[in-house]
Amino acid sequence: MKAKRKELASATYDGEEYKPGDCVLINPDASAPAYIARIRKLVQQSSDPTDVELEVTWFYRPEEAVGGRKAFHGESEVFDSDHQDKAPLAAILGRCFVHDVRRYEALQRRTENDFFMRFRYRPRSKQFEPDRVPVYCTCELPYNPDSPMVMCDECNEWYHPRCLKLSEDVLNQESFMCPSCSAPPMAKKQRSAAETAVAV
Repeated sequence: MKAKRKELASATYDGEEYKPGDCVLINPDASAPAYIARIRKLVQQSSDPTDVELEVTWFYRPEEAVGGRKAFHGESEVFDSDHQDKAPLAAILGRCFVHDVRRYEALQRRTENDFFMRFRYRPRSKQFEPDRVPVYCTCELPYNPDSPMVMCDECNEWYHPRCLKLSEDVLNQESFMCPSCSAPPMAKKQRSAAETAVAV
């Protein structure tokens, strides 16, 4: 008689305990980077305690989504998605962590298993939420946590030091004024990030 499927509160694999809500790296089919997933459920398939199936929601790397990787995507950026799937417990390569942008920025030490997300991707409709984001700096690109910015005390605009041909030392200054605001009044040009956005 076949044992009934049983939902588990946790399961152990390779000495590590996993629970619903945990984020994990999943073994890919080929030599591609590991897949990233959040565990929704752990289900024991039979009387064999090692026969456990994961029900997961996938995260997408930018290059796996429509449009591919763009200049403003962070190196460790992934997209949340509505793509649900199943995988064997034995496919887990290890634990990883997917943070929101604020928590990712606050990390004292980041590892290769730390990722961040700020967009939700719907692979069936190939749409993003949000689908537009504000842009900053003279390069007019959306914010990227991997590229530090400094705010002008006068116009409250954000700039990448490299775009202004400045060193990152300006990030540690108590005050900063951008070239537009430090120029004569006729040369000033203010642009509000809230008024300018780019499609994701």
